[in-house]
Formats: sequence, C-alpha cells, structure tokens
Amino acid sequence: MNAPTRQDEEYRIYAQSLIVGMRNYRYSWWTHWRELADYFLPRRYKWLITPNQQNRGSPVNQHIIDSTGYLCAQNLAAGLMSGKCSPTQPWFSLRVGKIDSTGTTPAGIWLKQVELLLGAIFSASNFYPCIAQYLFDLVIFGTAVILIYEDFEDVIRCRNPCAGEYYVGLDGRWAPTTLGLEYVMTVNQTVDNFGYDACSPSLQRSYDLPNGAGRTREVIIGHLIEPNNDGRNFGVARHFGFRECIFEWGGTAAYQNADARGFLRKSGYYEQPNVTARWYLTANDPYGRSPGMDALGDQKQLQLESRRKAQAIDKMVNPPLVADIQLKNKPASLLPGGVTYVNGFSSTGKPGLASVYNTQFPVDHITKDLEEIRERLKLTFFNHLFQPLSQYETRSNVTAVEIQQRKAESLLMLGPVFERLDNECLRPIIERVFAVAKRAGILPPAPEEIAGQDMSVKFVSMLKLAQDATDSVAIQEVLSLAGNLVGVDPNIMDTIDTDFAINRYSELKGNDPRMMRTADAVAQIRAQRAQQQAQMQQAQQAQLLSQGAKNLSQADMGGGQNALQALAGGGGP
Repeated sequence: MNAPTRQDEEYRIYAQSLIVGMRNYRYSWWTHWRELADYFLPRRYKWLITPNQQNRGSPVNQHIIDSTGYLCAQNLAAGLMSGKCSPTQPWFSLRVGKIDSTGTTPAGIWLKQVELLLGAIFSASNFYPCIAQYLFDLVIFGTAVILIYEDFEDVIRCRNPCAGEYYVGLDGRWAPTTLGLEYVMTVNQTVDNFGYDACSPSLQRSYDLPNGAGRTREVIIGHLIEPNNDGRNFGVARHFGFRECIFEWGGTAAYQNADARGFLRKSGYYEQPNVTARWYLTANDPYGRSPGMDALGDQKQLQLESRRKAQAIDKMVNPPLVADIQLKNKPASLLPGGVTYVNGFSSTGKPGLASVYNTQFPVDHITKDLEEIRERLKLTFFNHLFQPLSQYETRSNVTAVEIQQRKAESLLMLGPVFERLDNECLRPIIERVFAVAKRAGILPPAPEEIAGQDMSVKFVSMLKLAQDATDSVAIQEVLSLAGNLVGVDPNIMDTIDTDFAINRYSELKGNDPRMMRTADAVAQIRAQRAQQQAQMQQAQQAQLLSQGAKNLSQADMGGGQNALQALAGGGGP
C-alpha cells in the first residue's frame, strides 16, 4: 500500500466518523431487527460484524418451532416479485414524451430494442436472485439495500448487504442516498477485488504466506457511499454524482489496523449505485417499518403455544407418574398391555384392573387457537391477495383472464407499497442499468428525433396486464362478429377501422412493434397494389377490345366487306 496523502487521511477519518455516528443512530432498529431475525429470518442478520467466526454454520433458528410466519413472509415476497418485476414477463416500458415502445416509428422501435436489451441484462446477471432476496428483506425488516456495480462479464453485478451490515442516511429531500457498510472479506477476496498493491502491509503478509493459510483469514471492511455535492475536496471529480471509499477497518468493530491508513478503493459514480427501499415510513426515519414488525406478536405467540401444545402431548403420551411407596425397587411395567401388581389395590375402591395414568390436557383448544394465529399471520402478510385460485374452489369454468383480473384487483390493496417500490427501488435500478449499458456501448444510437431528450419509465403492473387482456378479447370479439355478418351484409366492415383494430390488438398483446408495418409503408403497399390492379384492368380491357375487333373482322357483311370495315367506314360503301 502506497503512503496515503493528507487528503486521503482526512477522507478516511471523515468516513470512519460518519459510519460510527450512523451506527449509533441505528441502535434501536438494530435491536428490533434482532428480534425479527430470531423469529422470522435468522440467516439474514448480523448482530456484530466479527471476522473469523467458526460457528457460522451452527443452527440459529432455535426460536422457530412453527414455520408458518416464515412461509407467510416468503409468500408475500414471492407475490411482490411476481406482481412487480417477474423474470417471466415484461414489467417496464420506456417512453420519450408521447412516444412509447408500442409505436412503429424509428423512435418506438428503438425504445422496444432498449427494453429487450435491458431485460436481457437483468436475466444474464444475478439481478433476479438478488431482487428476490431484497424483497424478502423488505418484508421482514422494512428496509432493504442492493448495490449495482458495473461488470465486464455480465454488464452489472448486484449484491445484497444483510440487516446489521448497513447504515442508511437521508438527504435534504428525505431520500436514502447515503449508505455505510461494515462486512467481512477474506484476505484472498480482498486482494482479488482491490488488487495486491491497494492492501495494507499486514494483509499482504497474510496473503504471501507460503502455505496459503493466511488467505482465508478475514478482515472487516469499511465502506461508504454518499452524494458528491457537499464541496469537500476528497479527490473525487466533481462531475460524479456520488463518491465511494472502501478501506480496511481492522480486526474488530473498532478501528485498530494502524498500518491500513489508505483506501482499498476510492471512486466516483455518475448514478447512485446503492438502492435502498423502505416498506412504511414514520416521520423522517431512514429505516422503514414492515409487515414482519406487525406480525411479530403473533409469531411469538405461535411459537409459545406450539411449544405448550408439544409439552401437553408429551405429558399425555409420557406423563410424570406418582406411585405407592411399596412399588419402590419392585418391577413396574409401563409398556402397552403390561400389568403391575400392587398390594391392597382393590381396597382403593378402583376396579380390579385400571390404567396406570389417565392424563388429559385441552389440546383441542390450543389447536384451535393456533389456527387463528396462523390465519392472522396470513392476513398480516397479505397472503390472501396472492391466492386468487382459492376463491374459485367451487367453480371449474374459470378463465385465465378472470384469474388475472382478480389478482390485479387484490393487488390494489398494496398500491401505496407498490408506489414506494417504483420510486425508491425499481426506477433507480432501471436508470442505473440503462446508464451502465449506454456507457458500455451495448445500446444502439437513438434516432435523431429523440436524441438528447429525457426518457421516462412506466411500470407494467398486473392491473395493466389484466386490463390489456380484457381489451384484446373485446377487439377479437368485435372482429369475429363482423366477420360472421359479412355474409349477411357485405357493407358491415365499412364501420370498422381494421388498421387501427389490428395495430391496437398487437399492442395489447405486447408484440414487437417491428411486426406491424408503419402507416407510410402500408400506404405504399396499397398504392402499388392499386396500380397493379389498374394495369391488370387495362390489360383485360385491351384484351377484350382485341377479341372484339377479331370477331368483327371475321363477320362478313357482304360485298367483300366485314363488320369491322363497315364500322370503320361509317357503315356505307
């Protein structure tokens, strides 16, 4: 590691102090997250960022006996992904002014090409696995973070910090633009990611050990991303909208590594690489509230009563016993069908044979209460919104359009959450990936008519897809009816603009606009067809005239004159 400049030392002190301050501010959420992790998602939380832990694979879900809460949260996260950013269908469209990707102009075709390229980038990278984890974190903790970096192989590379690793800060617009991170990396990972020369001497010595054992040692990494608009001269060019610094924090959560005074990486970004979303907000809190927080009480009650039910069943099956003193040191059988003989047993007023124990607990009451708790968890996690098929258990003639409409109608209850997801998550992600792809030269050049203009993002929701499906069916029904009536009244098609109907139907089905010809191309084809038809009519008329002349020339009018000569001579000799 080269000796840091005074500018880098000032930046390092500033970054460390800011992260420590953000850590103190996060304390109440941090403790709340621990409870949520204990009862819902224990593998996505870090209590302390500690390197070289040997118990990472040990069980950490001792608080979870009944997994209903986890499954309900998983269903909600999966439903959000299906409703907002499913990898199996288009979920966004691009627009420049009034021009969108459904048009057949060069601008519309270009927008469609860009949409397809962005979709291919999302599919080829690790975006969809990361966004799935992102939504699961959001459901449980109310806050989720994803980092999007440029990547040579896949264009982008995403990463999900877990709760406990990140700190969020707001700007003057209450937007979550600042992100602090603490996490561990092995020596080998650090050298591979940032380069040997950027590492501290102690880390280089561990990497250089001949037996390779030092390469698996872990170090804590400090990481800060923030807007680059405060006028501080930290060596990041002013034209970058955001700046980032990554450094070795040391062996513990407190800064200790004295010879790691510089940065592993210091860089700038045109767009915000960190995307933070919150579920619900209270005042100007940087962290969100979640359905997991709302369901925590029910989840705790479910675990407690499940434990009590298991204890009750255990005591009924294998209960504690009380016995006469005379049975001490004498054989006693608790096996099914076994008999233990006791002196004076008949004097107790019991029959000659009796059960050793008959313990009964109100397990049915506990079971009924557990079902009520499970139903509350499903409601809290909106599971009923993502199960439209269960509402048609008594019907067998349900259409796909009807199911789609019912699902869209249900998702309206999550409208405010979807709006926040659009604004805080999906739109910044698309803008970031678009800019990365543009700089990489992947996108085709924009047509002159829209070059340099601002582009907007429109999200294709489940409601819009359901409405489009309904509209396309209506168009199909009208065209089918008109086709059936043509035999009765050939003029019926005069009332329908078939060009618009076909174009609109293709648009609703989401087809590539290049499949439909432009209005100018259609007009040119029709003009050529009309010209060909006119030429054919002229040829037919000429053929008819020629045949008529031939027939007249063969008709003998007498006096050595045929009919054609008679017509040409005016009918006289």
